[in-house]
Amino acid sequence: MRDYQSLGTCFSFPGLVSFDFLFFFPYQTNPGVKMAHCVCSFLFFFIIIIILFYPPLFLSLEDHEALLQLKESMGNTKSLDGSWKTGTHPCDRNQQWFGIQCHNVTITGLRLNGLGLSGEIRVDALSSLKGLRMIAMANNTFSGPIPGFNKLGALRSIFIHENKFSGEIPPDFFSKMTSLKKVWLSRNKFSGKIPESVGRLPNLIELHLEENEFSGHIPSMAQKSLTTLNMSNNKLEGEIPSIMEKFGQKPFEGNPKLCGKLVGRHCEVTANNSEANSDIVPSSNENAPSPSSGTKWVVLSVVVAFLTVTILLQTKNKEDSFGRLEKENLDEVVPVHMASTNRRTMSISSRKGSRNESVHGSKRGGSHSGRSMGDLVIVNNEKGMFGLPDLMKAAAEVLGNGGLGSAYKAVMVNGLSVVVKRLREINKINKDNFDAEIRRLGRIKHQNILTPLAYHYRKEEKLFISEYIPKGSLLYMLHGDRGISHAELNWRTRLRIIKGVASGMAFLHTEFASYDVPHGNLKSSNILLSSNNEPLLNDYAYYPLVNNTSTAQSMFAFKTPEGILHQQISPKSDVYCLGIIILEVMTGKFPSQYLNNQKGGTDVVEWVRQAVVEKREGEVIDPEIVTSNSTDSLPLMERLLHIGCACTETDLLKRVDMKEAIRRIEDIKE
Repeated sequence: MRDYQSLGTCFSFPGLVSFDFLFFFPYQTNPGVKMAHCVCSFLFFFIIIIILFYPPLFLSLEDHEALLQLKESMGNTKSLDGSWKTGTHPCDRNQQWFGIQCHNVTITGLRLNGLGLSGEIRVDALSSLKGLRMIAMANNTFSGPIPGFNKLGALRSIFIHENKFSGEIPPDFFSKMTSLKKVWLSRNKFSGKIPESVGRLPNLIELHLEENEFSGHIPSMAQKSLTTLNMSNNKLEGEIPSIMEKFGQKPFEGNPKLCGKLVGRHCEVTANNSEANSDIVPSSNENAPSPSSGTKWVVLSVVVAFLTVTILLQTKNKEDSFGRLEKENLDEVVPVHMASTNRRTMSISSRKGSRNESVHGSKRGGSHSGRSMGDLVIVNNEKGMFGLPDLMKAAAEVLGNGGLGSAYKAVMVNGLSVVVKRLREINKINKDNFDAEIRRLGRIKHQNILTPLAYHYRKEEKLFISEYIPKGSLLYMLHGDRGISHAELNWRTRLRIIKGVASGMAFLHTEFASYDVPHGNLKSSNILLSSNNEPLLNDYAYYPLVNNTSTAQSMFAFKTPEGILHQQISPKSDVYCLGIIILEVMTGKFPSQYLNNQKGGTDVVEWVRQAVVEKREGEVIDPEIVTSNSTDSLPLMERLLHIGCACTETDLLKRVDMKEAIRRIEDIKE
């Protein structure tokens, strides 16, 4: 009886066994008791080893603790000081931590591009973030070998390009990262062979390895999902796999030792040296005696150990599946290149006395911009310099009110007309990071994007200043004005407008691809038309700045099916908005999607889709562009309608991405 009680005690609290308990058994003469002691000791030390070598199975950091540990391991983290604070949650709706991407209260991504961060990336600290799907730390100064991202098996996107990482990447580094879709390692100093495991990632979409020091042969990559590839400017050699010729010559340029049809260099024939396969014969002992009672205890201990490991691994797998957000493309991201700006100071004379007001620039992640809270910060001086006193003295008129605030037209004494937008609910990040984001917008140079001129920062509200475009918006041209300007909207002009919008969106989805939604508020009222009807995108890239309130949900991206049903947005939300623009321009109808209750206007999505199904596309095209001179263009108009339908698919998986939508638009030649 004593034997069974001792054994039961052993299994009850194996982690709390005292030394007296352990040393009690050797003095027993019963062989069964001795064997029970051996089993208990084995299991006790086995569990201790599991705890020591696999602490994540038992210990889990709070989200804020994990991120603060990550911050401590990095250098030059001043840009994070304002929001990364103890006692707050990284996904707090009122003040979300800078660079943290969240879904409700689950951290799904780190977006810390271009902040001058250095040191190491402490991946172990991130293992407790079960919902983490994306890491973007591009354009910093991290160095050393590649961080152990392979410990985070659920990652879908890794963006660490434009750093100083170096050394070889182990061949099996990516072997367990089967969820990976995007890998950007470009512009570092990685060397050695391209890891073969990257060629076996089943869901890989984008792979950027350019401008490193990779050498050796290119591993075969047969993934049908792979759409973007760049291995240029390395030290690769040998023949380019035939299956990769579909990517063209450009991804392989700058590798003088590569050969094959793509690069126009003949490959020398070499003998293939195959490795001999060694036969592995399992050992067996058919004449082994039947197990004794002692070996039964050994078998029992092995079985219990196996069950322990199985239970622990199942627990870990269950935790890894926590917070899976399969319904939204939170990983469809590419880091933004954020160039640093030099500090500059200008004095603007006030008409009220001799006092000068200074307008300052700032270094990336640096100190506050402007001499005081009353300063106007110039981020784009193409229209000249002006100060807050000049703005306050300008003649102003109200242009309208929107979900993000109100807009005014101001005509200053020097004749410059600007639009001043008064925005209140933009307190998501601190002043330094706000300055960095607006300066990034101020550096944009694209013919189809309206670049801001200046901003004024106060905690309670922000003023955004941009150039006034006299002709007005596409919305007004289509549905308001019926004069000369409206008459200019013939087929060719409308096609040029759609192509211009697509060009601007292509730029935004490259430069701001690490945002949840690069534009976020694309609609015809936010597309201005220049004097020659060139479209200018406006009110873009605000989502990272806007508080997580109903104000953010007033952005048009939240009027998409996924935004209405699940309050989820992604880059494909911009695609849906682009589709609405196409259908609106081609039909001339005011979309009901622009209205809060969708009562009024025309449901252009359903109306056009039904016409396409019934093959009567010509009936929904605006009669004003179907003239006797444009009948030859009718097939092109119908193609645009089909593109609009593809962009407004309710099912995210069926909806085309921005790159494909733009390609189809550009293929339409008048």
